[in-house]
Amino acid sequence: MRVLPKSLGAQLVALLFAALVASQALTLWVLSDERSEALWQANRTGLLERTASALRMLELAPPEMRAPLAEAAGSRRIRFWVSDESAVAAATRQSGPLAMQFDRMLGSRLRAPPRLAFLERDEEAGPLRAVPLPHERGERREWRRRIADERLDLVVSVPLRDAGWLNAQTRMRGEPIGLPWPSIVSTAAMALAILLIVAFMARRVTRPLGALAASADAFGRGAPVSRISETGPDEVRRLTAAFNGMQDRLHRFIADRTRMLAAIGHDLRTPITSLRLRAELVDDDETREKMLATLGEMQAMTEAALDFARQDARPEEMRRVDLAALVSSVADDLAEVGMDVAVAEAGRLPYACRPNALRRAIRNLIQNAVQYGTRARVSLTDTPTGPIIAVEDDGPGIPDGRLADVFEPFVRLEASRSRETGGVGLGLAIARSLVRSHGGDIILANRPEGGLRAEIRLPRLLPEHAAAAGG
Repeated sequence: MRVLPKSLGAQLVALLFAALVASQALTLWVLSDERSEALWQANRTGLLERTASALRMLELAPPEMRAPLAEAAGSRRIRFWVSDESAVAAATRQSGPLAMQFDRMLGSRLRAPPRLAFLERDEEAGPLRAVPLPHERGERREWRRRIADERLDLVVSVPLRDAGWLNAQTRMRGEPIGLPWPSIVSTAAMALAILLIVAFMARRVTRPLGALAASADAFGRGAPVSRISETGPDEVRRLTAAFNGMQDRLHRFIADRTRMLAAIGHDLRTPITSLRLRAELVDDDETREKMLATLGEMQAMTEAALDFARQDARPEEMRRVDLAALVSSVADDLAEVGMDVAVAEAGRLPYACRPNALRRAIRNLIQNAVQYGTRARVSLTDTPTGPIIAVEDDGPGIPDGRLADVFEPFVRLEASRSRETGGVGLGLAIARSLVRSHGGDIILANRPEGGLRAEIRLPRLLPEHAAAAGG
């Protein structure tokens, strides 16, 4: 399952948002823990301060007034009483770092150090039992949880100046901590502002990259591509400028090569025609026929070579056509001239291409299949990666080690090089060049049951190309 979105801009925004949420959640957790500690300290300090104040007041009062004053000094959360014996037995008195903190806070205001103990109530009305104060950090967390559950009572006993003990008992309660709404609102506002800025910057970077990718794909298909506006950051501007420069150089190279080949073709036709005229004057019929056949083969090879070199520079516009109808029309045309061609039925498949170029590539494959494999069976399949046009024959196939060689210009597996048994060796080369100009390729494979299977694999049509082709 894909977690991150596909586009670069969306990934940048998503990753930044995840990092921001994680960092702010960690910050809020740390602040919440510190806030809990601060509230606990304030709660403990307040209770102990109140106990110390009550003790000072009672020591200044006459002995007969201490009992009612102690009872009056109590509240819903704390109870004071005077007794002859300490409410905290000497054996129960707590020790340890935390107990020393209590001793310092109370003892700093009292004449004698107090006795204190923490008692835990097991059940709602059950007896109280002394619990030891925590020493380790993990124990303190458990102890605070008990306080939050209101299961601990703090009992303090302080000896009076003349006689008796003053006792105080209070329920240790954890104060509820609400959500820090100001911090949450501030964090949300900051996150929104950052995301808006990052989204703007990501769009500024990725928009020209998207235009560049679309133009590069269209240029690879042979579609007309105008110069891209050089916008965005400096690195993107340099990349766009390099692509525009590459387009200009390739266009100039193709134009120069076409003009040169046209001149070569014109220059070759003249001597071949002159040789034909001279061959007609030869008296020996057998010699004349052989010379004319050789000159005809030379002319056919010259025309085929020039056509192969010029085909990618021909200005044919891309149009949206029914690919199934195009394949059927090519097969029907060849069947009408006596070739054994069968086409599997296929549904309508709109596709943007250069119809004449693709028609020629399909025709070359079918002619090759009939010539070397007796008959051709043609099918069209729409796959997730793009259309596949398959041509199968019943011939001897091609040795696996030479499947790639047949695409080279003027390469023929038939050794006689006779035009009666084969062409000039450019049919498959021209077909692959035409298909590759559409961004696709031709794949050859020997069939297990015998024969050769040639597949024209075309790429999936992009939305911008469909729109440009009138889709």
